[in-house]
Amino acid sequence: MTGPRREEPSVASANGNGGGRRAQMFQGGRWRRGEPTGRGGEHRGGEPAVVPDAEFGSYYGRPVLKAPVWEWKIAAYLFTGGLAAGSAVVAAGADLTGRPRLRRASWLGSFAALLASVWFLVTDLGRPARFHHMLRVAKPTSPMSVGTWILTAFGPGVGAAAIAELIPARWRRTWPARLLRTLSRPAGLFSAATAPGVASYTAVLLSHTAVPGWNEARDELPFVFVGSAAASGGGFGMLCAPPEEAGPARAFALAGAAGELVASRVMEHRLGLVREVYQQGHAARLRHASEVLTAAGLAGTALLAHRSRAGAAASGLALLVGSALQRFGVFHAGVESTKDPRYVVVPQRQRLNARDAGSPP
Repeated sequence: MTGPRREEPSVASANGNGGGRRAQMFQGGRWRRGEPTGRGGEHRGGEPAVVPDAEFGSYYGRPVLKAPVWEWKIAAYLFTGGLAAGSAVVAAGADLTGRPRLRRASWLGSFAALLASVWFLVTDLGRPARFHHMLRVAKPTSPMSVGTWILTAFGPGVGAAAIAELIPARWRRTWPARLLRTLSRPAGLFSAATAPGVASYTAVLLSHTAVPGWNEARDELPFVFVGSAAASGGGFGMLCAPPEEAGPARAFALAGAAGELVASRVMEHRLGLVREVYQQGHAARLRHASEVLTAAGLAGTALLAHRSRAGAAASGLALLVGSALQRFGVFHAGVESTKDPRYVVVPQRQRLNARDAGSPP
């Protein structure tokens, strides 16, 4: 006969360190308060030894990510590219509705902004050949590759339409001028059709990086950039064309400014912890000024722009400056988000915990 079966001690109890209970105490990446942590749950000096809540930190306080090496030229490139796209849409609308002065101003503004954006991009890249090398392949999964091809499709039509506007009146009867004017109209309309891609691809490019301030805003940032581009394009048309011809520019500016303000607020509301970089420091000041100017330009466009040339010019200028500050604010917020490791690690942990719990992030 055998006696009662004796339970074998667990590894944790054999080691005498209460490992099973300690494993239960460490939950959610932190020690629970008020639990004894001495060997075998021993008390020290009559008081339970308690491990306080751990404070978040990184390896020797160093950032998890390196800050982007891009300079202010990239922020300027974001603005001028959006302005080129928005002005092209206004120019196409003026062309289709028979507004020659608005068409001329918008095509010339779009071409000038496009040249400026290419200059900002190439000088930041360091070598012009790097842009050319992107055209060797077409990679749909790469926002940089797609953006390069969109710019390549957008630029020639804008350039042709702008050059056609610069032909002196005494040369317009020559066959080269007639040929250019014949080809420039469909080319310009084609460029206007690709303008939404030009306005939004930079947002996709930023949000596909590891920078938390841009990556966490990937769902809303394209809408912010498209609204900003429309506001700037409409504002430029109001600034340069007389009020009697600037009807399409006013409508475009109203839609763009309202969309930019709403999308910006929705983006901040959904960001979570990373929202702090948009609401603090230099980025917050830039974006606050952008909101004030955009709202002022929106009100001026709705109330004054159709009656007064000065009111239209002031409203258009406010929308242009507000759009530029929006792009610089987003740029600086992204750079700032790489300096604090909390913005990298905490959202990742939240998504992992939500996935383990079976609930959406």
